[in-house]
Amino acid sequence: MTKKYLMGVDVGTQSAKVIIIDLEGNIVCQGSQALRKMDIPAPQLAVHPDDDLWDALKIAFHQVMTRFNDEVKGNVEDILSMGICIIRCCRVLLKENGRLAYPVIDWMDKRLNTPYEHRAAYGDVRYVTTTSGYITHRLTNEFKDTCANYIGWWPMDNDTLDWSKDDELIKECNVPRQMLFDVVKPGEILGVLSDEAGKTIGLPKGIPVVATAHDKAVEALGAGSLAPGIGLISLGTYIGALVHGHKNMKEAKNFWAFQASVPGRYLYECMGVRRGMWTISWFCDQFGEGIIDEAKNLGMTIEELFNREAQKIPAGCEGLLTIHDWAPPVEAEYRKGVMFGFDGRHTRAHIYRSILEGIAFTVKNHMDKMNQELNTPIKHLIISGGGANSNVFMQIFADIFGVTTSRNQMKGSAAIGCVINAGMAVNAFDSYEKAVEKMVHKDDEFKPNFENTKFYKKLNEKVYAQVNPHFDPILKELSALVD
Repeated sequence: MTKKYLMGVDVGTQSAKVIIIDLEGNIVCQGSQALRKMDIPAPQLAVHPDDDLWDALKIAFHQVMTRFNDEVKGNVEDILSMGICIIRCCRVLLKENGRLAYPVIDWMDKRLNTPYEHRAAYGDVRYVTTTSGYITHRLTNEFKDTCANYIGWWPMDNDTLDWSKDDELIKECNVPRQMLFDVVKPGEILGVLSDEAGKTIGLPKGIPVVATAHDKAVEALGAGSLAPGIGLISLGTYIGALVHGHKNMKEAKNFWAFQASVPGRYLYECMGVRRGMWTISWFCDQFGEGIIDEAKNLGMTIEELFNREAQKIPAGCEGLLTIHDWAPPVEAEYRKGVMFGFDGRHTRAHIYRSILEGIAFTVKNHMDKMNQELNTPIKHLIISGGGANSNVFMQIFADIFGVTTSRNQMKGSAAIGCVINAGMAVNAFDSYEKAVEKMVHKDDEFKPNFENTKFYKKLNEKVYAQVNPHFDPILKELSALVD
């Protein structure tokens, strides 16, 4: 019997990835291309330069198809469909012909905190859509999008999974229906690959392009975190903490209910860490230059060397703490990142580990409030994203949360979520649960060290969770002077 394949297309804040997987969940080949550095013309503004999302994606497609054709010797006719998952919470402004009227406005841009308002710099705008809507159009020439990637100032009805008919909401969002794409549900076909796009990316026209959801929801599906009490921590530029649910809980105080990648299900997400893994990359870029040769001689990356050093540092970093507000929350735009508690014991390894611990503390404090409101304690954590490769980071999560943490063989679980949605659209799987069983392959587990858990609990309650009221007044004054 001829082997069949599914494709996953995953474009995040920092890179574009394309993967081909067989129906047993085995990775056949993949390609990736880093995105260009974000344009930041002023504090709290951020746009992707030129047509960077599509340009990077074309390169990633070229890589994966070269490997599929030359190394795998596969037949492109056996690729059943592709699922696409593109960065959420961005705003894309298009001309009549579907091309960019203005560079993609990234989720870190403060303009996303308010409804769309036309500016002269935007030029001739015919459509206002998401990144997934834009990439869908590039691939299919359709003006369609997933209904599950509209978070923020959009007139989306998360009960009907379609555009709202509430005139007040439409007016408030300031995007009339004629400027919006048509929407379909996750696991449904958006359109088929156009002849033009197929020639550009090296695939035959006609392959179904399938809707997924917003990126964190796709990760949650691809990580296998469907059962109650199973939480996902997604380690990306934005670090999210999520659990699945069955109700659209509109009055929740400590989390948001978003559409899940399983139609009719919902994803509950608490506040996360903005520029979370970016902070780790920033540290390695700024302070890793002096150990480049040392890392090369040991046959490892700078991150791997820092992780190895951090394993030798005791829990709590001997009093050094990091507060992760490199990109401040909307309700407190004056906040900035803070490291405090330095003394003569501290080394680069202490600083690095304190960044990891700060992420875990921040996520736990937000997640605890969500879980208490849901009355569903976390029994197990799945960690996804590149940071899950770090044993020390995995152990820190286990110790701070006091539960077993695990990672899957495929750390970038959004790609797995993509192919599950893609497979459901063409009847490759009988159900989402069976698809998860087949496609999600578990890897290592990390048990908590309960002595560390007890210490972290005290450190969190007595110090970390008390920091903002003390720093906020000073940071307000600082922001007024420098921003």
